[in-house]
Amino acid sequence: MCGIIGYLGYRQAYPILINGLKKLEYRGYDSSGIAIFFENEYKLYKTKGRVYELEKKISSCRGQIKGTMGIGHTRWATHGIPDDINAHPHVSNSDELIMIHNGIIENYYAIKVILLKNGFIFKSKTDTEVLVNLIEYLKKENKLSLEEAVRISLNEIIGAYSIAIVEKSHPGTIIIAKLGSPLSLGINEKEFFVSSDPISFIDYTKNVLYLKDGEMAILKKGKDLDLRKIIDNHRLNPIIKKLQINLNKIEKGKYKYFMLKEVYEQSKTISDTLRGRLLIPEKIICIDGIESHKEIFVNAESITIVACGTSWHASLIGEYLLEELTRIRVEVEYASEFRYRNPVIGKKNIIIVISQSGETADTLAALKLAKKKGAFVFGICNVVGSTIARSVDAGAYTHAGPEISVASTKAFTAQITVLVLLALIIGKYRYAIDDNRYKFLCEELGAIPEKVNYVLKMNDTIKKISQLYHNVNNFIYLGRGINFPVALEGALKLKEISYIHAEGYPAAEMKHGPIALIDENMPVVIIATKKGCYDKIIGNIQEIKARKGKVIAIVNKGDIQVNLLADHVIEIPNTDEILSPLITVIPLQLFAYQIAFSRGKNVDQPRNLAKSVTVE
Repeated sequence: MCGIIGYLGYRQAYPILINGLKKLEYRGYDSSGIAIFFENEYKLYKTKGRVYELEKKISSCRGQIKGTMGIGHTRWATHGIPDDINAHPHVSNSDELIMIHNGIIENYYAIKVILLKNGFIFKSKTDTEVLVNLIEYLKKENKLSLEEAVRISLNEIIGAYSIAIVEKSHPGTIIIAKLGSPLSLGINEKEFFVSSDPISFIDYTKNVLYLKDGEMAILKKGKDLDLRKIIDNHRLNPIIKKLQINLNKIEKGKYKYFMLKEVYEQSKTISDTLRGRLLIPEKIICIDGIESHKEIFVNAESITIVACGTSWHASLIGEYLLEELTRIRVEVEYASEFRYRNPVIGKKNIIIVISQSGETADTLAALKLAKKKGAFVFGICNVVGSTIARSVDAGAYTHAGPEISVASTKAFTAQITVLVLLALIIGKYRYAIDDNRYKFLCEELGAIPEKVNYVLKMNDTIKKISQLYHNVNNFIYLGRGINFPVALEGALKLKEISYIHAEGYPAAEMKHGPIALIDENMPVVIIATKKGCYDKIIGNIQEIKARKGKVIAIVNKGDIQVNLLADHVIEIPNTDEILSPLITVIPLQLFAYQIAFSRGKNVDQPRNLAKSVTVE
């Protein structure tokens, strides 16, 4: 979950590295650092805190930083607290090797014991310093080249990594490698750009190579790319792709935070995810990954959806959608639990894996387990060329575009959109949904982007409500049926970015415990749309009010009953209940944003969190 940046070419490296780190800061912001190489020397700067702290530290000596090669890193701490010493880059005992690393070396302690016995000294608490010294040890003991020492070392470690390493006495060469952690390489004539995410070098090139697991590359000034397999040193032919990212999508524009920008983009991202897949006049849905494997979906006995975090909440909504519209039994699993079980999977079971980044470590491990057991695996992810996208049997991309804020918003609604499309097309193929309902839902789905725009216009109302509650310590979120997962997601958003404790529950479960928490100091957010047990929701609200609880209700436009009971209402347009999560989640996202903003929090970079969980 750290961010790696590197440059080798003819330009001055410092501005490329520092600007790249700013774009990668969503991946980690506990500490950061850079190393710039010039002839046989290097300048190393690193510090605790965000990238602007590093830039401030360097500003006084910026004129001295010259060099056309460098590496940089922004850290999300795993081994060792966030401080200057544990920040990357890390240097070997001889001061000869300098390395940056994203991932976790699981057997680092056993290696460290061996190195300590051989006279090595460690300054930091990181597994990265262990790895760079292992490379140095094997290089010296066996009189190896750096690339061979790197290859042998990586075959000895257990864990996940993406690395970039430089040898001080051999300037003009960077060695990079990947296993289980994303790494991309931008390529221009006479220059290379290394990064955890290609958004950091899109200003310079759109030619990109995505390293696959078990690959390493030797980058030499003035030389062609040398790509190899780590396990056996077999030379590979690079596959260069063209980036499709629009620069405007990775800038905040008029918004103070990326999160707010991304919330407001949802009308467009839902439209983009529907485009080419839903033909509204003809009432036709077409998804290549389903069409080419139609028999598998028609004959499926069960579907298991595997995901983490916000994607897991989207998966719960997918369970309601798929069971309702396809009549296939569906289960939803946390990827982190699924990977360590011995799940019962057969050839008529479909596994759907969902991940915004396509690099989530637990979801990838679950995918590999499912394939090993012979299941058909379908992927839903946002990042083209990601590991999950390359590993599944079939899949569908969401078209949310780059999501920079750590708190996921537009990726969530894009995932739900894909799940609605899947449920509709599979349900039609299985004759589980009648033609009239199918056509009606196609029309309703096509109208969702306009209804999202309507909700976004409620932001001022939501802001006023949030200002009344930004100092409370706890929240309860309630929902029923398909909107219960939306309550979970609303609570997650609030706790992620405002640090207020919030819990989501099915509304019917309130009497089984949570009602004990209700008093005048406990606000309750309740999704009270007219369909889906509306009368029972009314009863829940009355129970809360009887105990002096404050109620913030999400209601359909024109609602009368809840308006008379709740302390505050946020009106949303009517739609079919099965599509309602695409609308009900929007005010909850805005509410979380406005409370966090009122509390003075860094909305895009909440403490202790990183965007892509690429380590276990």
